[in-house]
Amino acid sequence: MPRKIKVDFVSDIACPWCAIGLGGLEKALENLHDVVETEIVFHPFELNPNMVEGGENALEHITRKYGMAADDVRANRERIRERAASVGFAMNTSDASRIYNTFDAHRLLAWAKGEGRQHALKQQLFVVNFTNQADPGDHDALVAAAEKAGLDPAAARAVLASDRYADEVRAEETYWQGMGITGVPAVIVNDKYLISGGQPPEEFERQLRHIAQEG
Repeated sequence: MPRKIKVDFVSDIACPWCAIGLGGLEKALENLHDVVETEIVFHPFELNPNMVEGGENALEHITRKYGMAADDVRANRERIRERAASVGFAMNTSDASRIYNTFDAHRLLAWAKGEGRQHALKQQLFVVNFTNQADPGDHDALVAAAEKAGLDPAAARAVLASDRYADEVRAEETYWQGMGITGVPAVIVNDKYLISGGQPPEEFERQLRHIAQEG
């Protein structure tokens, strides 16, 4: 029988490696369907918690934040696009792409957890941000993503119009930072094992198989 394992996925929807990591993890779990049984629980992490409304040009932001040359950022962007495509995710990034505030998206994900649709919403939010190149802080975009994820759009809009789950999101962010998580994605298995970064499916599969054998 498959062994039950706990998987906590700490990430931000503004993080391209988080989209790649989720795709790799999902493919690994498909290959391990007879070995492990799990449900992924998503937790918030904000790469840019002070990002202004409307966002900022991603190329300008990254060159300034990391001191990289623009051509190096472009080359890295192409590598990321290729890695994303390898796990079936379309990342339509360009020089015009923007980085946005994601706090309301994390609030909506906290609500979706209780509705049993958190994973589906997480997937849709990556699509909003990277495939559609839309603002994941825009409430109309978030409501549309919620509906595509099988959630009640009116209920989603009501959550966004309030400050519900704000305290919970901030508390979770503080908790994971206190646990030493400084970069994402961070995949924590059974509260014990850390798999860092946007690993390819075969690496997730190797590590999860080993964890399952250890029990």
